[in-house]
Amino acid sequence: MRQPGAAASVLVVDDERPVAELYSRWLTDAGYDVRVAHSGEGALEHVASTFDVVCLDRQLPDKRGAEVLSEIRSRELETRVTMITGVEPDFDIVEMPFDEYLVKPVSRSELLDAVGSLSDLSSYDSVIRQYFALSSKKAALQEMKPDDELDGSDEYDSLVTELESTRSRATAASAELDHEEYATLFREFASDAR
Repeated sequence: MRQPGAAASVLVVDDERPVAELYSRWLTDAGYDVRVAHSGEGALEHVASTFDVVCLDRQLPDKRGAEVLSEIRSRELETRVTMITGVEPDFDIVEMPFDEYLVKPVSRSELLDAVGSLSDLSSYDSVIRQYFALSSKKAALQEMKPDDELDGSDEYDSLVTELESTRSRATAASAELDHEEYATLFREFASDAR
């Protein structure tokens, strides 16, 4: 992972070259060390423990984003992953091990906020990262699904139950943070609760 004071490294994975290049430019201009891949296989060739954040499209021509995500997690890398996709979230995301979910089109500020939060999150305890990922899934589903669909979903109920059980452990872990770290984490949780 990143050395203290070094720029966070980001891998942008999107088969739409203009989109990938736009994200790359935004992130580079913001001071990130950025690499780009245009396929799932290309992403897996690049992914190593040196990437702090991967921005991953769900719909790739050669390998689904979910497969790439699964492979990243099977390598037990500390890399944070944000799915950036045109696919509106459905209850299948509950089982996907990403950290953030953004639906295209994504603005510059949305991308920078997500990458910044995930880059910061890499240094936190695993239970805090888990809480953040669960909160992100809940927020994505709440944004796209009507209440009656949420109320009738076993997957959503399971997600809410897991989030509630993780909350107390995350609160305990956050008690060990210094004031500045706690303030940053609070902003991330508050923005995630949207």
